[in-house]
Amino acid sequence: MRSREELVEHLKRSGIRDEKVLKAFLKVLRGEFVPEEEREYAYNDTALPIGYGQTISQPFTIASMLEMLRLERGLKVLEVGTGSGYTAALIYEITKSPVYSVERIPELAERARKTLRRLGYNEIYIFVGDGSGGLPQYAPYDRIIYHAALPKIPSPIIGQLREGGIVVAPIGDLHYQDLVAYEKRGDKLVEIERREGFVFVPVVGKYGFRSYHF
Repeated sequence: MRSREELVEHLKRSGIRDEKVLKAFLKVLRGEFVPEEEREYAYNDTALPIGYGQTISQPFTIASMLEMLRLERGLKVLEVGTGSGYTAALIYEITKSPVYSVERIPELAERARKTLRRLGYNEIYIFVGDGSGGLPQYAPYDRIIYHAALPKIPSPIIGQLREGGIVVAPIGDLHYQDLVAYEKRGDKLVEIERREGFVFVPVVGKYGFRSYHF
């Protein structure tokens, strides 16, 4: 694929139905978020390296997660794992509201910040640090999305979600995960959707796999 339009048609054929998500993929220039040597592949449905051992995720995976988030205009979103900043831009195109994003690698955070500012995304706020337990100082959030695998949703997240809020994350072991969406109902999270068969790098931080015994 060589264009955003071709990528969106591919996402439709792959089962993505949310028109808000598809419109965001048409709007955001993925090529601006990848290294220059990878730009000819920017609109292929594949992950691409962005340096520091990290990747920009496969578009179908991102689209699936955004669809599961059930985004609407005006929602406040926390993203754990900024990476290139591409997903944050997609989220903003749907919500037109501030997006808070945490990245553990300072160099990636700074690069994403510069890219987003250059493209006019001035309401995406990037923080450097361990986001595995969320970003409590700006809570509550309407939606939270994780871009790395977890054994389960960290307990602090419940307190950072508004009632009826949704968190989406890859849940499983170190080798295989399902994308799972949970809704906050009272003081607990209730699973509302699951899509099977994904592989993410593990979350690094206080609430990563090393915190749990299997």
